[in-house]
Amino acid sequence: MEEALHRLSKKPGVKAWLMLDRTNGAVLKTNGQIATVRPAKSSATANGNSSSSLPTPTGGSFSTDVQTNTNNETLAAQELASLVWSFLSSAGGLIDDIDSEDELKLLRLRTKKQEFVIVPEPKYLLVVIHDTPPA
Repeated sequence: MEEALHRLSKKPGVKAWLMLDRTNGAVLKTNGQIATVRPAKSSATANGNSSSSLPTPTGGSFSTDVQTNTNNETLAAQELASLVWSFLSSAGGLIDDIDSEDELKLLRLRTKKQEFVIVPEPKYLLVVIHDTPPA
């Protein structure tokens, strides 16, 4: 898994990726500069605590990687994870309403600047953010 994530980081156009806990959306691991994709909006206090109620890492084998990031990067990753989690929940609800026996396997969201590819796996969600190729 680590090798595959490392290779993914080196692909041309990949800005960043996040690995989120499947059960609660907490950030497990990140790579890249999330703050360049979506700068943190919440202001952190002097001791590094945030006033927002975003999911926080709950442990697991990857949680220490999040702690080594700067406070701004960590906050940006948590805020983006919260947005993705909300979007994924809505998309999953749509699929469930259409056909309760179906399930979401891949979600792509493309904007002028970037594309988000969200892959729900049994234990985690992988979110890859890359540049949108010119048309």
